[in-house]
Amino acid sequence: MKTLYLDLPMGAAGDMLGSALYELLNEEEKKAFLQEINEAGIPGVSITAEPSVKCGITGTHFKVTIDGQEEGSVYEHHGVPEALEGPHEDHDHHDHHHHHHHHDDHEHHHHHHHSSMAEIEQIINSLKIPDDVKQSVIKVYNIIAQAESSVHGVPVTDIHFHEVGTMDAVADITAACLLFKKIAPQKICASPVNVGFGHVHCAHGILPVPAPATALILKDIPIQSGHIEGELCTPTGAALLKYFVQGFGSMPSMTLENIGYGMGKKDFEAANCVRAMLGDAEEKPEQILEYTCNLDDISAERIAFAMEKLFEAGALEVYTIPVTMKKSRPGNLLCVMCREQDKQKILQAIFKYTTTLGVRENVSNRYGLDRTIETVDTEFGPIRIKRAEGFGVKKAKPEYEDLAAIARKTNLSIDEITSSLYNKNIL
Repeated sequence: MKTLYLDLPMGAAGDMLGSALYELLNEEEKKAFLQEINEAGIPGVSITAEPSVKCGITGTHFKVTIDGQEEGSVYEHHGVPEALEGPHEDHDHHDHHHHHHHHDDHEHHHHHHHSSMAEIEQIINSLKIPDDVKQSVIKVYNIIAQAESSVHGVPVTDIHFHEVGTMDAVADITAACLLFKKIAPQKICASPVNVGFGHVHCAHGILPVPAPATALILKDIPIQSGHIEGELCTPTGAALLKYFVQGFGSMPSMTLENIGYGMGKKDFEAANCVRAMLGDAEEKPEQILEYTCNLDDISAERIAFAMEKLFEAGALEVYTIPVTMKKSRPGNLLCVMCREQDKQKILQAIFKYTTTLGVRENVSNRYGLDRTIETVDTEFGPIRIKRAEGFGVKKAKPEYEDLAAIARKTNLSIDEITSSLYNKNIL
């Protein structure tokens, strides 16, 4: 399985993730990408890929300039500027230009427009990039906006982003989303995220690291503080990880094909980089338990009820097979599959809801395709599509209940609805 592993010993920022992915391309692809991102139409933005060395390691740094000037990312909430990108981009420069403490602050803000989330979506939708990439960019930006909204206790519609910072963040997110699409890994996983420690200065005052919005975005993701003082993971980096990464932990067993280093701007005692590792990961089986028992003195209704309760208890699969038992009695072989953590609940349910006096246990290896469910807007309305991928194959199937509901409403057959989905390349 084509797998992308993101090694994050120094956290992540949007430009670092993008430049690490950029390094996985060949020379021709790199040239085409830079042309595409610079012709996408992000207002005033230019992106260049610069060689960078950190602690003796050579990688790439994305330099984002807005109207010829390199800036940090900033947003404004009720007139108060706040950093969206931290020290990776250049903390000293960032504080000097955006966190003013004197009268010049007022003059500075008169020269810049501040965009709402709706305006940002308009900018993104106007870009010359594939529609699915536009949707990814909007969703990543929304993760940031939702976090800021929650932290400050105001609706997303009241969050406003500083014009210069907005273009910087849009550029970082658009570049990363476009590169994820170009590389097209079947699975994306990452190490726990090093967020650093200490405090960061912003317009609201001195905040703990990770900053509140970053911490909220990283909820349910394994993080660590490490030994480097400073803000290592930015909201943009955290949002990209939240959106794209499917699992966090140690690197899977994989045959490496390519390695990319995306460099931050600031220097630390450790190499300030994101390492992207692309390769072919082994398809490891999942170990499951199988429980079986013979039933010849139970009604069909009770078997049906028992199956219902077994699924509630966490069974992965429950089925029966007609068998001939001792004394030539017709009966059923009940088979239940479950994970180790559900073992006790499954055993209890089998004994409680069936007539068996004994259960057999077998340990099995189960191979499966990676599965996702997405809701697609169609001419018939929203339909859930179940997709599965792995072992070099891809499968897609519409949710039966959605098809049945549409068929009842439109008087079309399920086959007619499905054929339409195939014709429009939805399946």
